[in-house]
Amino acid sequence: MAISEKIPKLTLNSGHVMPVVGMGTAEYPSIPEKMKSAYLDAIAVGYRHFDTASLYNTEQPLGEAIQEAIKLGLIGSREELFVTSKLWCPDNHPNLVLPAIKSSLKILKTDYLDLYLIHWPVSVKPGPPSLPLKREDVVPLDLKGVWQAMEECQRLGLTKSIGVSNFTSKKLEEILSFAKIPPAVDQVEMNISWQQQKLKEYCAKKGICITAYSPLGGQFGANSVLTSDVLKEIATAKGKTAAQIALRWLLEQGVSMVVKSFNKERLQQNLEIFDWELTEEERQKISKIPQKNKISIERLLTKEGSLNSINISDLEILDV
Repeated sequence: MAISEKIPKLTLNSGHVMPVVGMGTAEYPSIPEKMKSAYLDAIAVGYRHFDTASLYNTEQPLGEAIQEAIKLGLIGSREELFVTSKLWCPDNHPNLVLPAIKSSLKILKTDYLDLYLIHWPVSVKPGPPSLPLKREDVVPLDLKGVWQAMEECQRLGLTKSIGVSNFTSKKLEEILSFAKIPPAVDQVEMNISWQQQKLKEYCAKKGICITAYSPLGGQFGANSVLTSDVLKEIATAKGKTAAQIALRWLLEQGVSMVVKSFNKERLQQNLEIFDWELTEEERQKISKIPQKNKISIERLLTKEGSLNSINISDLEILDV
């Protein structure tokens, strides 16, 4: 059996299925040829789920890699892949959602996405993708209007499923109060150092799948995941890598994950997590690891300037 066939799939509330392990593509700066080569390696290894965004500037090399993978016979067609992209903050306006997804589809050279996400519950003045966001450009988010436009994207067949990213249970509750199509996915920072138990329980009750980004703790500053003594101890005892223990823990939480590596050997190792499991004692040790998140609204914003049109408390996304 091919490795791609061994990767479990989760059935979303939209009825579509998503491989539990995907490849993340956020990389700064983005070097197109390097990205394209890495995506081809990932497809060859067995990855069938790819996570991109308009902000990342990786939609073009991913689209080119998919076309080349089909020509090389690595996959039979686009339908074998699950592709996610995201709506960036300057397009978080009801009238800009459809143009934004159509732009992503054009760049990716595909007729549809498998999943389209609101990247953050933040809206800024329209303009080209950039980071950090200028504080003075932040404007009130018309979440209902944006979500209705997201629903239209699904009704038109531009995406099979829709969802959100970096949303707390409070923000999800707001969407669910008016949604005709509920979010299929909430993609959030989640790993052994930020276990998101409250959000996980809420999403399980509401039938929303969590996708964990930074599953190995790689974004921003010191890595508290791969340097964890608890993880190292378990990895040594099981003859696995610390990364494999971290990913296996997520798998056992019933969530999906997107993990980034440009090393073919590590890409392979990240898929070798399905035929063994953690013991209850090991799970208990991991549950006691001190918790601290890395990703917050403040990290998106310039240090200079002020929020003239919105209160920073309205942007709170920490789920503690």
